[in-house]
Amino acid sequence: MSGITLAVNLAISIAIILFLVLKFKINPVISMILASLYMGISCSLGFMDTITSINSGFGSLMTGIGFPIGFGIMMGQILEDSGAAESLAKSILKAFPGKKAPWALGLTAFLLSIPVFFDVTFVILIPLGIAVAKETKQPLAYFAGAIAIGGVSSQTFVPPTPNPLAAATILDFDLSYIIIAGTIVGLAAAVFSMFVWFRMLDRPGFWDPNKDETGLLDMDAAVVHRVDLPSPWAAVIPICLPVLAILIGSFWPVVTGSDAPVVIQFISQKTIAILLGLLAAYIILLKRMGWSGLNESVSKSLKQAGVVLLITGAGGAFGAVIQATNIGEVLIAGLTEGQSSTMLILCLTFGIGVLFRVAQGSGTVASITAMTIMASVAPSAGCHPVYIALAALAGGNFIGHVNDSGFWVVTNLSGASVTGGLKTYTWNTITLAGMAFILSLVGATVLPMV
Repeated sequence: MSGITLAVNLAISIAIILFLVLKFKINPVISMILASLYMGISCSLGFMDTITSINSGFGSLMTGIGFPIGFGIMMGQILEDSGAAESLAKSILKAFPGKKAPWALGLTAFLLSIPVFFDVTFVILIPLGIAVAKETKQPLAYFAGAIAIGGVSSQTFVPPTPNPLAAATILDFDLSYIIIAGTIVGLAAAVFSMFVWFRMLDRPGFWDPNKDETGLLDMDAAVVHRVDLPSPWAAVIPICLPVLAILIGSFWPVVTGSDAPVVIQFISQKTIAILLGLLAAYIILLKRMGWSGLNESVSKSLKQAGVVLLITGAGGAFGAVIQATNIGEVLIAGLTEGQSSTMLILCLTFGIGVLFRVAQGSGTVASITAMTIMASVAPSAGCHPVYIALAALAGGNFIGHVNDSGFWVVTNLSGASVTGGLKTYTWNTITLAGMAFILSLVGATVLPMV
């Protein structure tokens, strides 16, 4: 089959996903599977080979990330329900009072969104932001924007959140690369975005309370009065333990010059590492929550885990069908070798992510789709695949607007109007993801790691 035909069929399969999701509001999982069927059959894979590719793509991706994502979501739910996440937030705010408070809340959101979903992080932190805004006499927009930036950043770039966790499996590289690169890029982009946001708010006329706020937010009722909280270490230890375990396993051979002992290899495997974090949360918070409370939190988390895993797995199935058609060879043939090829591939990856993000709103669908489409090209990109992952993740979270649930969480809970939400959320996703993409381009140029 000619390269043009393959490319046309890929474009049609992408259009199928967007059309079904946008026009008929069909679940992205079903839409991606239908697009996978079209892609395989139209590209002459055959009926049975197409089904085999779909099943193997879903299964192989779940083998790599199913348990880690599930355990990470369970841990985040426990930290939320126990009050440990809120305790960590208050401790950081106490250490950075006054004018430093917006930066502190942004940093707190960055930390909390590593184990906890973004919307949960915002729900936990916005009452604290309201309280501090009243104390410091600063507009709430400073705090709402900072929380949005920090939360979106780590949710996008730092494992064990689903998208960066899936990146290592889809693009076939060691998880430690995305832990390090994702943390550096995510934190740097968040700091840049917060700096820009605060400067914009300082400009007269940028934020107009009459247009950008609804005036319906009850500031007094939103203040958090809960004082019976666990130690912030109850959140710090479960969050940090998996990261340390994975990094120790990855750097042991580099530091010692020999393979890591079997025990180190075992605990640094991502499934075991995140399980250790989950068990740490169980042990630390058992006395406070009891077995019934812990099990209730875990049961609640499984509802979220199921949705995330199915969407991620469907993206893996779509990617497996795409790879089976050998369209990667067509894309490679269309790109020149050398540094220009690297830039083109990264820009194409980012562009695919942006297309899906703007069209259907889900950062997960957008990022996973971009990575799976570009997985065949990654080995010939002229840079480490972690940069492909960063470009896809940045594109998949660029321009979050009214079709993104996060937009409405931020807008409604911060008392902003739609115009205010476009500033607080949409503008900040542009500066955040845009800077992250620039950093991925710089990294691929200066330190390609190939």
